[in-house]
Amino acid sequence: MTKRIAIIGTGPTGIYTLQQLLKIGEPLAVILFEKGEKAGYGMPYSPETASRSMLANIASIEIPPLVEPYLDWMEGQPQDRLRGYGLDPDDLDERQFTPRLLLGEYFRDQLMLMVDRGRAAGHRIDILESTEVLDIVPGPGGLRVKASGAGNDAEFDRVILATGHDFPDEDGDVTYFPSPWSGLIKTEIPAATVGIMGTSLSSIDAAMAVAIQHGRFRRKGDELLFETGATGLHVTLMSRTGILPEADFYCPIPYEPLAVMTDAAVAACARADRPLDALFDLFRAEIMGADPAFALRIGLGGLDADSFAQAYFADRKTADPFRWARKNLDEVEYNKTHRITVPWRYAILRMHEKVEDMVADLPDQDRERFEKGLKKVFVDNYAAVPSKSIRRLLALRDAGVLSVLALGEDYELIREPDRTVIRTADRQHVFDVFIDARGQKALGSADLTFPTLRDALLAEGLDIPEVAEDYSLLAPDAFRGRVTLASIPYLMHDRPFVQGITACADIAEAIARGIATRRRRRLVS
Repeated sequence: MTKRIAIIGTGPTGIYTLQQLLKIGEPLAVILFEKGEKAGYGMPYSPETASRSMLANIASIEIPPLVEPYLDWMEGQPQDRLRGYGLDPDDLDERQFTPRLLLGEYFRDQLMLMVDRGRAAGHRIDILESTEVLDIVPGPGGLRVKASGAGNDAEFDRVILATGHDFPDEDGDVTYFPSPWSGLIKTEIPAATVGIMGTSLSSIDAAMAVAIQHGRFRRKGDELLFETGATGLHVTLMSRTGILPEADFYCPIPYEPLAVMTDAAVAACARADRPLDALFDLFRAEIMGADPAFALRIGLGGLDADSFAQAYFADRKTADPFRWARKNLDEVEYNKTHRITVPWRYAILRMHEKVEDMVADLPDQDRERFEKGLKKVFVDNYAAVPSKSIRRLLALRDAGVLSVLALGEDYELIREPDRTVIRTADRQHVFDVFIDARGQKALGSADLTFPTLRDALLAEGLDIPEVAEDYSLLAPDAFRGRVTLASIPYLMHDRPFVQGITACADIAEAIARGIATRRRRRLVS
């Protein structure tokens, strides 16, 4: 029998899911639902939410290939198309960070190619654009998907929620934006005092979206300059610590195996009386073996799971953020040129995936300790940003239009009709325009936009949906094994690092494995 599947959302998760489903070998009837006008882009890579100045935080070599690898696709594009995105067609590289909008073009092209090939192989595949799914309702013949337009009331054996990032829908006004995705790109921002909450790549992108309305970046020799004739423009990035992200560093890809933190060692930690402390013992031993000089410099032998983060960030907290950024940029650029790997950075990068495997099983007290300490270290490490983004920050700083503010742990945000006020322990900061760019928050059952599914979860007392290894819901009964929750915001409670394109591809593989396993069981029985 042909398996009827709905995929709600056509960003990276939905696209990789379709790719993996087509490998199973089972006849499929798939409908992909896309709320936007064009399928395949995904919210961070869409013309509605990104500008040409915004860079994807992933290099070509790291992007799991679809019909063809990203670099191969770029090399096949018209040269004028690449130049329009600021890329030199003769200088493409597998470790290059490209504009988000170009990556979105890749995803859409690959989706259309997969659909054509899937149809040629005998599958029924349809894409419904400008179609919003309103509800998912159990029925006698499967799950009924109620949607606006042509997709209304279709029935499916399985519904896969691949809705991706979820930020406030409302557009901001000229004085306040609840996220960088709430109309900022299309709004004319005045040359005024602009406050941006956050210092990650999303915050940097928000700063760029404002800056390029009032000036331009220009190369002068090896330097990047920002030129503006605007008076009154000043942008402030702010966070509790005031620390800027570091630049992406060179390392071998695919990752080399860890020496100490193996799967078996991590599994043993989960059975220990104090699992987080046992895990940190592995973490410390891995770094000591990989980079003894760093371990000695940071005093690693005397640190524990609670004190390591403080030691890790200590020097950056006391340094001028732009001086640190310039020094770090010089280091990583030299290392990239000479293919030098900093062992301690590479060790932490590889360990974050191992650590995530047991975070959900940590006791509550250990989970709280992890959130306050080691999690911040891992996020800082894997969320390093493109060198070009750091160069742009430095150019804005040199032009006198950018500063960084450390708020401390105790501050108050007050939104007023025509301004936003931040009160810290020692002073008050007033902004004519304010952008909240703190990134995706973990979501729960109450945030689901499908009322029947949401109410059923809440009626079971499930404030956070519970999923199996293949991301299918474990409850309630009417949806168990029939709805797959592949939307990243709803997975972040137990998987704190489940961000980015590689995570989307990993989720898709797990979904397909689950469906294939069920198929084999049916055939055997």
